[in-house]
Amino acid sequence: MGHHPVGLGYSSVLAKRPCDFLHIDTICLQRLYALVFLEDHTRRLYVAGVTAHPTAAWATQQARNLPIGLGMRIDSLRFLIRDRDSKYTDAFDAVFQAEDVEIIKTPVRAPKANAHCERVIGTLLREVLDHMLILGKAHASQVLAEYQRHYNAHRPHRARDQLPPQIEEQPPPVDATASRRLLRSRVLGCLINEYRYAA
Repeated sequence: MGHHPVGLGYSSVLAKRPCDFLHIDTICLQRLYALVFLEDHTRRLYVAGVTAHPTAAWATQQARNLPIGLGMRIDSLRFLIRDRDSKYTDAFDAVFQAEDVEIIKTPVRAPKANAHCERVIGTLLREVLDHMLILGKAHASQVLAEYQRHYNAHRPHRARDQLPPQIEEQPPPVDATASRRLLRSRVLGCLINEYRYAA
């Protein structure tokens, strides 16, 4: 954000979901925060929400909303990896513990222990946020939602043999020899291009 958090000693095949806060500065110099979750074994990204005031109560509500946003149950997970930010309270942890998800707290000042989440936040910055002027909370939410769709449904991932996280939900690929017509879709104001063969 290795295939497993440094020093934690858990196998990478176990279902883990690291989380962390991403900060976004708007054109009006307002700082916004987004809570980001990453499913470790599939690399599926979920941006839980955007706020200017990331309180403990807000973070807990995003945790409660997580299964709805993902369209899945939390009980498919075994571990939640998080840092020791004060916004992660006992109430936040209890949402996951109720589903028998073990909370793993990273060591103090050890970002490598949550490397997968740190890496996806860096990807968000490099591929999108460093190249766009964000107007406000609604704009940030729209941009992050569109990038989340691109990241999960289209963007290739080296750890997954250049396949996107939601490849099982995609239509079967068209044989390139049967059609040489390549279609381009522009994403986020032409910042990102997606390519596919025409049917």
